[in-house]
Amino acid sequence: MELRHLRYFVAVADSLSFTAAAERLGVSQPPLSQQIRDLEAELGTALLWRTSRSVALTPAGTAFLVRARRILAEVEEASGEARAVGAGRTGTLDLGLTGSILAGPLGRLIRCFGERYPDVLVRLHEMPPGEQPAALHAHRTDLCFLRRPPDDPTLRVVRAWPEAVGVALPAGHPLADRAAIALGDLSGEPFVSLRLRDSRFATYLREACLAAGFAPRIMQQVVESASLVNLVAAGLGVALVPDSIGALKRPDIAYRPLAGPAPVADVCALYRAPAGAVTENFLGLLRDELGGPSGGSAAP
Repeated sequence: MELRHLRYFVAVADSLSFTAAAERLGVSQPPLSQQIRDLEAELGTALLWRTSRSVALTPAGTAFLVRARRILAEVEEASGEARAVGAGRTGTLDLGLTGSILAGPLGRLIRCFGERYPDVLVRLHEMPPGEQPAALHAHRTDLCFLRRPPDDPTLRVVRAWPEAVGVALPAGHPLADRAAIALGDLSGEPFVSLRLRDSRFATYLREACLAAGFAPRIMQQVVESASLVNLVAAGLGVALVPDSIGALKRPDIAYRPLAGPAPVADVCALYRAPAGAVTENFLGLLRDELGGPSGGSAAP
């Protein structure tokens, strides 16, 4: 028994006419009649009473019609669901990120994605940058956002959005009078930093200081960028932080841009290849809203 047998039978049962059913199905009448006879032979019972002038359902045909309609409806529903999943219009999207990433445009992107794809469930997984590649490989996440991608040729990396690095200073700090601060001017300052063993971004910032001619005197290390400003406000040091963190205005913090050549805090999207349809749709939204990415490349 095939689905066409059910469709042909339902068409005849609905119209009680082989001629009308054949026209509705776009087939000729003799093959339609043969398909119904084949179905009855397989079932071992008559589904239709036929005369030269009329067609009627037998009791078996009446009972079979209910089930046939239900089966066809379920097949159509399953087909629609498969098409929606294949197109990325439904499903789940698991995002790995640090809390500080949400201070940038990602929150707005998630809201826009929800409006465009309301049947996709977006789940956020806050985790240190060092754990994000493993989460991708274990299929716990579909897409991760971090500032310094790992050296992993099995993953794809695209720049999600650019971001500058500035300096967070305690309010009243002598350097706060400047409109911009050169990195070398911080050589004598105590620093608070992201934890070097967890963060490639923290290591990158330390290397930028070394390139500027000094080794930063790191007094405290934390896991999250948002925690840095609390340490700065407590007077424990200065911090190099992304613009999105510096934009969180606080009266006890002075945030100043870096002058001259300076490190950057560009955010990258990291994912497995090939990406699923839901992930591709999110990357497409990222491109539409922020002008990037245009495509994936191997991690550097």
